[in-house]
Amino acid sequence: MRNSLSYQLEMRLDQATGCLTGAGYIQSLRDSRDLWLDGRRVSVTEHPAFAGLRNEMARLYDLQHRADLREAMSEPVDGAPYRVSRSYALPHTEEQLQAKWANSHLWMEHSWGQLPRVPDFMANVVVGLYDYREALAQVDPQFGDNAAHYHAYCSRHDLSITHAIGDPQIDRSAGPSDNPDLALRVVRETPDGVVIRGAKQVATLSPFAHEVLIYMSPTFAMRDKPEFVIWCALPMQTPGLRVMCREALPRTEGSFAHPFAGRYDEQDAMLFFEDVFVPRNRIFLLRDAKTAFDGFRRLNAWSLYVGQIRFYHRMMTHLAVAAMVSDSIGVSGFREIQGKLGELATYVEMTKLALLGMDKQTSRTPGGLLAPGSTLGPDAFAAQIGTRASEILRELGASGLLMQPSEADLATPELRPLLERYMCGKDIDVDRKARLFRMAWDLTCDSYGMRQELYEKWNRGDLARNRIALFNQLDRSAITKRIQEAIASPVFGLQDRPVPERSNKAPVAAPAARALPEPSLQ
Repeated sequence: MRNSLSYQLEMRLDQATGCLTGAGYIQSLRDSRDLWLDGRRVSVTEHPAFAGLRNEMARLYDLQHRADLREAMSEPVDGAPYRVSRSYALPHTEEQLQAKWANSHLWMEHSWGQLPRVPDFMANVVVGLYDYREALAQVDPQFGDNAAHYHAYCSRHDLSITHAIGDPQIDRSAGPSDNPDLALRVVRETPDGVVIRGAKQVATLSPFAHEVLIYMSPTFAMRDKPEFVIWCALPMQTPGLRVMCREALPRTEGSFAHPFAGRYDEQDAMLFFEDVFVPRNRIFLLRDAKTAFDGFRRLNAWSLYVGQIRFYHRMMTHLAVAAMVSDSIGVSGFREIQGKLGELATYVEMTKLALLGMDKQTSRTPGGLLAPGSTLGPDAFAAQIGTRASEILRELGASGLLMQPSEADLATPELRPLLERYMCGKDIDVDRKARLFRMAWDLTCDSYGMRQELYEKWNRGDLARNRIALFNQLDRSAITKRIQEAIASPVFGLQDRPVPERSNKAPVAAPAARALPEPSLQ
């Protein structure tokens, strides 16, 4: 059976059906994964804390089968009776790349920019893994073959994937050489595979994923011991893999109480690997820290662009909610308010222009695919302004973000006349105003909103490291040469100006300087 562990470990294709339906997605999560929430072992298909995103993920998967979206979100496969998601498409031409981005926009638009780990994101990491296959093959020919087959397996089964790239936050002043528990490591190797032990954080979407893809961010890639370098993939139900979720954010009260938290809490988890066996066909890299370090950007060439698409839709949601909040309380005509809305509009426009700019800088990768330009600049920009965007919305909503009636309040006859009189807005009734402000609260103030804000700050990696990388890769040679020539010239600053002609006329005397009045002490 497709859900059996042996089928998954072997990465078979004989029962593949291409694009999942919503019902098929939920059925595919019924396995033996070791999932924990609040001290109890739970089922992702049954626990109410997971219901919101579980249903939203099913709805998103169903979009691929909608008559008006089917062509945009999926493509045929040679020799197969089914279609596969464009998220896994390998772009060789400009047309294929644009079709891929159009699909990503649909995923992000239909989730309001609220799902950083929407399946489209990690599918594009797998595209990067495929693209990096030749470099992996130089370490071991089987690694390259494994990467290519893994892409086919994920694509034809339309898998949802989480990734695990960060070390546990135990002691950042030490390294794995000081304490081996600081990083995931290989503890034993056999002809059939390796055994790994350790932990990874923060594996977003883990309860809702079919697989975990393990690799390392640049911060953790350059290990001084080879046993700490491993790239591999495992089914979430692999024996010895334990998943511990953070506190769930959705609330149960009222359908509009927490419209985003109730639907888009994608969960973050610690993954514990207790002597987990990884078959050799699922290993993509071992021991080679340099290849791991160099490969991070290659793996994420497409996914980081997808992240910018998601950020664009998140900023659009912020802007629209902010404008509607301002309209609802009659302040949108105030100059100060217009300035804040204009600031949000600037962030939306800059993100859009960044996407267009990266589109114009496409290049052919060593793996043969067409990739967008670098996201280092836009990534740093997004990390800087994500918090500011939420701050603006909080400033615009002010105390109204706190003081809104609940759905139960709105339905209470004794309160209803008072709410209609005192808690309505300008040209908006109390029901719609309360729901609008609760949406703004969810976006920026409650535990869900603050989790999203924290995510925007750190999900692209260390901001200082990214700025340094951008500085180091930016070509300054031409302008540096011009400046060096200019400051070496005795007529610096004049060489580009026309030399004035000499005149026999006597120079005109400059007007006498006027004395400035003494400053007043009054």
